[in-house]
Amino acid sequence: MELPFINTTATGQNINRMRIEAGLSVRDIQSVFGFATPQAIYKWIHGTAMPTIDNLIILAAILGVTMDEIVAVDLPVRKCG
Repeated sequence: MELPFINTTATGQNINRMRIEAGLSVRDIQSVFGFATPQAIYKWIHGTAMPTIDNLIILAAILGVTMDEIVAVDLPVRKCG
C-alpha cells in the first residue's frame, strides 16, 4: 500500500508564497505567534521543520487560506519493474 506524505519543501514554499501574497513579513508572523525569534518560521519556509497542528490552524487563519492549501501532499513514486 502506498501512502501519501507531506512534502516539507513544497509546504515551505507555499507558506512563503502565501505570506508574501498576504503582505506579511516574517516578523509579522513571529509577532502573531509570540515567538522570541523568527527561526521557527524560517525553518517552516525552508522545509526543515513543519508547524505543529495548532500553529498550522493559526497560520491558515492569518494567511486567509485553509490548511489543505498550505500543506503539500505527495504520493510515492512507483518503481517500474
